[in-house]
Amino acid sequence: MQTEIILSGFGGQGMLFAGQLLAYAGLDAGKHVTWFPSYGPEMRGGTAHCVVIVSDDEIGSPIVRNPAAVIVMNLPSLDKYESLVRSGGTLVVNASLVDRAPSRADVDSAMVPAISIAEEIGDKRLANLVMLGALLERRPVLTPEAVRQALDKHIPERHRKLLQANYTALERGAEVARAGQ
Repeated sequence: MQTEIILSGFGGQGMLFAGQLLAYAGLDAGKHVTWFPSYGPEMRGGTAHCVVIVSDDEIGSPIVRNPAAVIVMNLPSLDKYESLVRSGGTLVVNASLVDRAPSRADVDSAMVPAISIAEEIGDKRLANLVMLGALLERRPVLTPEAVRQALDKHIPERHRKLLQANYTALERGAEVARAGQ
């Protein structure tokens, strides 16, 4: 089985880190993975997205036309990627910054107030992990435990003090997605 995922938002919102974490979790779980980042020259505040593919078999190409799942942190990302999600796919939208729900009825969508939840936890930078937790609840390409282990193993030393908060963010995102928001 192969799952293609696009994570997109403004630079600085942590989409590249969330994608890299997903790729590490896949590698650590014995899967084949690709992580293909892309960002504008302005970095923070510009567009940043990445493509992650997690597969049981070898991956032929990192290029994705119709992903199985998309996480969008802002309205420009929703406008760009909503039409590309394959029918039956999953679309997780940051309701803290996006003021409209997806218009497609043929995808499983979740509106997640990621920034609000992250601020409740204590740091708005955790919004990326809230969104990742919601995605994994709706499309369990990897187990939450695999992602927690990858986080523990691969989080930069300077951010280790946020490890428990990251775990909480993953769980809170999953809770919101489970509740059907």
